[in-house]
Order: sequence, then structure tokens, then C-alpha cells
Amino acid sequence: MKANIHPKWYKNAKVTCSCGNTFTTGSTDPVIEVDICSKCHPYFTGEMKFVDRQGRVEKFKQKMEQARVLSEKKQKELEEKLSQQSDTQQTEEKSYQDILREKQAQLRQSDSTAKAKVAKSSKTDSK
Repeated sequence: MKANIHPKWYKNAKVTCSCGNTFTTGSTDPVIEVDICSKCHPYFTGEMKFVDRQGRVEKFKQKMEQARVLSEKKQKELEEKLSQQSDTQQTEEKSYQDILREKQAQLRQSDSTAKAKVAKSSKTDSK
């Protein structure tokens, strides 16, 4: 091993948890402060609790609530837009495409009636 490159080792480093539990261990720091230890961690205690010192769970819940409100707002706006569109479609004039379809249908009808008249007149002429 090279000399003077390794950190100093403390055999009796004191570890203090936020729950109040303390124990000693070996470390490169003489004093260690931790948020959770084996005495208070849900895995070891069997208790169902959230371990959240920095408010992550609350932040997540707030984000989910904001997303729900936003989605409801968008849904409401979409419904209003659709209802306005249906109202305007009822009162709005026909589109060019609709007018063209109607004219084509009228032409087909007039062509078929004209052909029927011609066929009828040819039958009467042949007699």
C-alpha cells in the first residue's frame, strides 16, 4: 500500500439516527448522522409507514392532484368545444362538399328521369 493516500480510519465512529438510536461502527468519518436505521426502517420493524424526510410523498401527491385537475379541466373544455361545434354545424351553412354531393344526387335523379321519359316515348313511338 502507498503511504499517505488513504483516509484516516476511525474504529469507533458514532452513528446517530434521527429516531434517537446510536451505535458505533468503523468509518472514515468520526461522526455520522443518518435519517433512518434498522431500528426505525419499515422493512425491519414491520410497520407500514412512509419514510420521507424531504417531502417526496407530499410532492408526488400534489403533482397527481394537479394532473387530475388539469385533465378534468381539459375534458370540460373539450366537451364545451364539441357542444359549440355541434351548435354551429346546425346553424352554419352547408359546406361546398355537401352542396356538391346534393347537386350530384339531383343530376343523377334528373338523368334517370330523363332516361325513363326517353324510354317511355320510344315505346310509344314504336307502337
